[in-house]
Amino acid sequence: MLIMMISEQFPVYNDCESSIAIRCVTPNEGRVIHRFFDTSPFSPSGRYLALFRMPFEDRNPLPGEQGEIILVDLWEGEERTVATTCGWESQVGANVQWGVSDEELYYNDVDVTAWQVKGIKLNPFTGMRKMLDTGIFMVSPDGKKAATTCPVRARRTQIGYGVMLPDNKCPINEGLPADDGLYVSDTETGAGQLLVSIRTMLEELHEKEKLDLEDYREGESYGFQCKWNPQGTRLLFVLRSFSKDYAIRKNHVITMKSDGTDIQLAIPPQVWAKGGHHINWMPDGEHLSMNLNIDGQGLRFVKVRYDGQGLQKLLDEVEGSGHPTLHPDGVHLLTDAYLEDTVAFGDGTVPLRLVNLQNGYDKVIARIPTEQPFDFTLRVDPHPAWDRGFSRIAFNAYAGGTRRVYVADLSELLRKA
Repeated sequence: MLIMMISEQFPVYNDCESSIAIRCVTPNEGRVIHRFFDTSPFSPSGRYLALFRMPFEDRNPLPGEQGEIILVDLWEGEERTVATTCGWESQVGANVQWGVSDEELYYNDVDVTAWQVKGIKLNPFTGMRKMLDTGIFMVSPDGKKAATTCPVRARRTQIGYGVMLPDNKCPINEGLPADDGLYVSDTETGAGQLLVSIRTMLEELHEKEKLDLEDYREGESYGFQCKWNPQGTRLLFVLRSFSKDYAIRKNHVITMKSDGTDIQLAIPPQVWAKGGHHINWMPDGEHLSMNLNIDGQGLRFVKVRYDGQGLQKLLDEVEGSGHPTLHPDGVHLLTDAYLEDTVAFGDGTVPLRLVNLQNGYDKVIARIPTEQPFDFTLRVDPHPAWDRGFSRIAFNAYAGGTRRVYVADLSELLRKA
């Protein structure tokens, strides 16, 4: 049972209008973010937040530069560093996330002697560590497996993503790579493997979907993100393919069973090309949600089955934005926005939105400052993420000249909205 407590030592956030109770849980040193919108920074008990502190925030990291894994005690109002790591990037940090108990904390690190990325399983209270053969993007719901795309090659697709290694340690995927794709490690033994290669994915989709392999032979293809569904039975894999001159990028959403079989194309590149971003599993584990422009009317929240069937808007008129996730009740959708989105306020702040999918009510629950004085690759996305009980959220902001993390209680609002 989750106990909903938060220390009054954390200052109340009241800089911008809000209809919910919000506290800043990193009020001191700053430079802190939580990971992403598809995993919870709240520990299974609800007592702790697992966060990442950058050593600086005015540039992207160089190989070998260290950040910190931070544990915030929400009950006691305390913060401590539990580990350091060289395995981080500016957008999602070191992919810090929990397993099935407060004694299981995961993140990426780099052996700077061999220049190899490893996943780390840490007991933050004893310091006991286990090293995983592959890196970590997302741990399975039962905590038994960690899945990832190549943590190094991701930076070939977009600056701000991918663990930094020297250039000569970052492979280039030419044509249909058989040595890169979706990796999975056993979190108990640490043993990892390449579960499915990009070549296998493309060849199977060529057979099923008539995907033209000639379009891929002269360019480069990389895995960008991967995610378990809530049941742990399927994975999604975001594949980015580039023409030889990098002038054309094609985005695909590929899904498969947890053993790598039943490879399906959920979002083809020609559909994504109409405009869209941020795919995620819905609570049923069969469908995915996304921001997508499917009819030329602009971004909308959509859903689609894992095999690409039944693509449709969740709402006709409500504009899509940010990083959407659905509450398990199937009614409430939580998201944020980018500064350039039309739903943003134009003054350096963006909305946190709670959308009712039954009646279309789109409520701004908070106004969040995210504008930072550096370049776009160092942008601060709120990435609102639920706790394990789906009553509180954590999000990032840029306040007081630094990155900070906030916690908000949505329990009363969910009863009313």
